[in-house]
Amino acid sequence: MINGKHLIAGRWTESDRVFLSSPATGEAHEFSVGTPELVDEACKAAEQAFMTYGYSPVATRAALLNAIADEIETRGDDITRIGHEETGLPEARLIGERGRTVGQLRLFARTIQDGNYLDRRHDEALPERQPVPRPDLKLIQRPIGPVAVFGASNFPLAFSTAGGDTAAALAAGCPVVVKGHSAHPGTADIIAQAIQAAIETVGVHPGVFSQIQGGDRSVGTALVRNEYIRAVGFTGSLAGGRALFDLCAAREDPIPFFGELGSVNPMFLLPEALGARGGAIASGWVASLTMGAGQFCTNPGIAVVVEDDDAEAFIHASLAELMKVQGQTMLTDGIASAYRKGRDGVRRARGVKEILSTDCEAREATPNLFVVSGQDWLADETLSEEVFGPLGLVITVRDTDEMLVIARALKGQLTCTLHMDTADTDLARLLMPVLERKAGRILTNGFPTGVEVSETMVHGGPYPASTNFGATSVGTMSIRRFLRPVCYQNMPRALLPVEWENEAESAVKSVRELLPAETD
Repeated sequence: MINGKHLIAGRWTESDRVFLSSPATGEAHEFSVGTPELVDEACKAAEQAFMTYGYSPVATRAALLNAIADEIETRGDDITRIGHEETGLPEARLIGERGRTVGQLRLFARTIQDGNYLDRRHDEALPERQPVPRPDLKLIQRPIGPVAVFGASNFPLAFSTAGGDTAAALAAGCPVVVKGHSAHPGTADIIAQAIQAAIETVGVHPGVFSQIQGGDRSVGTALVRNEYIRAVGFTGSLAGGRALFDLCAAREDPIPFFGELGSVNPMFLLPEALGARGGAIASGWVASLTMGAGQFCTNPGIAVVVEDDDAEAFIHASLAELMKVQGQTMLTDGIASAYRKGRDGVRRARGVKEILSTDCEAREATPNLFVVSGQDWLADETLSEEVFGPLGLVITVRDTDEMLVIARALKGQLTCTLHMDTADTDLARLLMPVLERKAGRILTNGFPTGVEVSETMVHGGPYPASTNFGATSVGTMSIRRFLRPVCYQNMPRALLPVEWENEAESAVKSVRELLPAETD
């Protein structure tokens, strides 16, 4: 089932070196090590493929997305088995993630067929206008070219080989070159096989998709710097993402870097809600905080409360819930090590009180809970940094004015949450203009883990949550990242993109349907 090679434009190939996978359980497998030479080969093939795929009918691209979904479903049991071995994620979680991956492929296929994502606009010519006539102007979004995608460690399916970035790029008409994540190379291998089968079924150019496994930083650097790559999609650490972002900006021809990097996803527990249902909020927070060993980019790592008896009760209730949580296997040894380092950093910070401080070894993660005053949090910037794992930090503030100070001091976030009752509305109104500038998604009375793949979802935010606050990496609007607007002035119909002609035909059909039926 696993061939351990790279897929380069329909051809499985290998280099002269191999690396071993590091599974949470089961047998390790050998995989060929990626090289800059393989990157160059894949990118050249992607540019060749773009000359046909980028101008292919929408029906062809939709067929490819649906075929990939079909092929992934066909391999479902194999994907679950190898995914569990490599990551330690429960089978139920992997089955759910596979469903999300397949679902977003099918959703994007439907989205591009309705055509709204192209944002077509038309200013008709005004030849008699004075003092200057207006030409005929048409605007439509066009694909940008080959896209590089870096697989994510925490989502081996939904944010990796055939995940959201790949699906969005293919939907837009852009070939994809994936740098597979070394945390789950076997899962990536099987998904690449599914994509190859879909490409052969639909009959598009094989350079539409390539995947390169393993390799050192030179491989990622070569991919970002390659002259044919027009944008990069990334989900991962702040340090890794910032390095790639800087590479994109330093190119002779800078390209956009769509990175989702890090977020502590703060929750603001407003006084009336905290007093009325602090125990229930604590229970929900702990469930969200520890879900998947806390390895979600939307993990709510911080809770902000006004210091009083209700806050103390909330902290004790959270402790009671955390005491019930067993150790969980983390995705990689490196992630587990980083979690312990982050925990130790919080422990050592000035003014931090240990409510639940645990030690864990190897790839196991156990929960931790700390409390710090608003003043001490404001004085130590490291306390605003993400700790990737089941670690919670409660910030206690003197009053609601200091709660607003905390909100203003936040860095960019993927999400911010308000827990409130009706009597908290005035305070919530004061917080909302602040939080709107901090996050891409604002919740009330919920928890941010669980990101809906839909028309309205925004998964992004101001830096460092992401590197482009005007974009989302989840939902149908993510397709727009890999398109750019082109205006056509006085353009003959024969030279307009086929998508424009399809729109014109659709408009004529709609008008005809509105006209009364002819009678004898």
